[in-house]
Amino acid sequence: MDFHPPAPAEERFDIVDEQDRVVGTERRSVVHARSLRHRAVHILLQNARGEILLQRRSPDKDMNPDCWDSSCSGHLNAGEDYDDAARRELPEELGVAAPPLERLLKLEAGPRTGQEFVWIYQGRHEGPFTPDPKEITALRFVAPEALARELAERPGDFSPAFAYVWEAAGRLMK
Repeated sequence: MDFHPPAPAEERFDIVDEQDRVVGTERRSVVHARSLRHRAVHILLQNARGEILLQRRSPDKDMNPDCWDSSCSGHLNAGEDYDDAARRELPEELGVAAPPLERLLKLEAGPRTGQEFVWIYQGRHEGPFTPDPKEITALRFVAPEALARELAERPGDFSPAFAYVWEAAGRLMK
């Protein structure tokens, strides 16, 4: 008799209203298919030289495969708050304990965020990193000025959500 382990349970996200208040929960696939409002975090890590860590998303990702993105990002699980999600995502994606993180700003859910309310965080970390190969194929630090040039010259190399995150938060980074 063949043994087939059960498929992993699909992530569940809180569905939120226009004021970011929870109104229900749903499976990830349904939230994305129906463009329901939900929550996410983006974390921008800098090294001592002020360079920003970027990750290249795996080609197997369901959204924006093989694009450069924030140092770390992810959805909030149902019942999770923004700060806890940010601390959870760093070890999951980059294999590091979360450094002290500072909230920079919150983006409203809309077409540019994929219907996600997004808290953007900043932190400092030099590495080394141990990226999850299911999530990330490459990491690199880039100077803010070079990043601005790359975004202008090759916007298709970046996830649209990251371009919006950088547009909103890049000028606020210390």
